[in-house]
Amino acid sequence: QVQLVESGGGLVQAGGSLRLSCAASGRTFSNYAMGWFRQAPGKEREFVAAIRWSDGTTLYAGSTKGRFTISRDNAKNTVYLQMNNLKSEDTAVYYCATARSGSTWRVPTTYGNWGQGTQVTVSS
Repeated sequence: QVQLVESGGGLVQAGGSLRLSCAASGRTFSNYAMGWFRQAPGKEREFVAAIRWSDGTTLYAGSTKGRFTISRDNAKNTVYLQMNNLKSEDTAVYYCATARSGSTWRVPTTYGNWGQGTQVTVSS
């Protein structure tokens, strides 16, 4: 099993930046990719970005591409989400998750392990 702990959320004004971290522990050797998702009240969980563990290949949602950057630190088993130029519609609980081979990067139900989430609130 993989345990994930997100951190770095908070309250920022529109146009500001936040950097989220996701520290992984446990059976990380089985991970194929890690992703970030977000969920606002009354909304479905939404794909944000993902990174393939082996080579760092990334995938972004259209709404975040150009503003958000996902990265990883292999030695620390940590994935980051740098969020710049934040907008009010970015307000949500952000979750990191791990996926094994065969997952569909944009689909949250194909991810096996999830963190508890960190709240990001963007005021306008």
